[in-house]
Amino acid sequence: MNLNPGTPTDVLALVTSTTPWSAAAQVAAGLAATFQASLTGCFIDTSLRMLHGGEAEPSVLALLLDVPAESDDDRDAFASFGRQAGVSHARWVVTRAGIAPTLRQLSAWHDLVVIERGMVEESILFDVLGEALLMCRAPSLLLPSAWSGQSDFKRIVVAWNGSLESVRAIHSALPFLRRATEVWLIDGEAPAYEDEQERAPHFDPVIYLGDHGVQVRTHRLQVTNRDAGAALLREVSQHHADLLVMGAYGHSRVRERVLGGATRYVLEHAPLPILMQH
Repeated sequence: MNLNPGTPTDVLALVTSTTPWSAAAQVAAGLAATFQASLTGCFIDTSLRMLHGGEAEPSVLALLLDVPAESDDDRDAFASFGRQAGVSHARWVVTRAGIAPTLRQLSAWHDLVVIERGMVEESILFDVLGEALLMCRAPSLLLPSAWSGQSDFKRIVVAWNGSLESVRAIHSALPFLRRATEVWLIDGEAPAYEDEQERAPHFDPVIYLGDHGVQVRTHRLQVTNRDAGAALLREVSQHHADLLVMGAYGHSRVRERVLGGATRYVLEHAPLPILMQH
């Protein structure tokens, strides 16, 4: 059992293939072994990955979609896969719902979710994964297409804009940041606070990370909201980062859609894994 405060005890992977195991399964297994956590693999059929917004009733879906059921063979194979990765306990489930409701349910008892961005067609990626991020209670590690399965992130860039979402992302990323060899904090323009937030104590990311043993370098970035995503990815490239940490939807989701905000841009263009938290 993992007794290190703040580290995940239950890691969830949305699995898209079993022969071979998809990148989400491989990364999640590596992280579960690193953090001595339990591992859950949830298979989500291709026919369910496009669903978002208002979905059909489960009884209708059962008639329209030929979704595989859980099998003893798959359960045994996943347990064996977990053991080979160094995971002491691996659980296998099959969902019959879309990505967002599946994550809303499973994230209630998981500390980290691993998702492949390529599991969703590019034309609906923002709609499907955006909805999933809003409904997910746990931090989500989103992998780029054709990711190699690497789960050892040594150079990390943290996006900071003063929002509560970015505070939650930094807090959730502590297990990764403690293991990193280099951490950069990209300091963007802080959003306007509501009156009650302005009067409440403010969060200083550099002091907070230092208190948790994470030494961080800072760089100030002054760009418009419209250009924030592209500018952030340029910083990631310049620092040769292998993980980006950021809050999701610092503005309302409607405003993100209209302005083409940082969440949307990074979701659609990031060439590296992103740890996101709403």
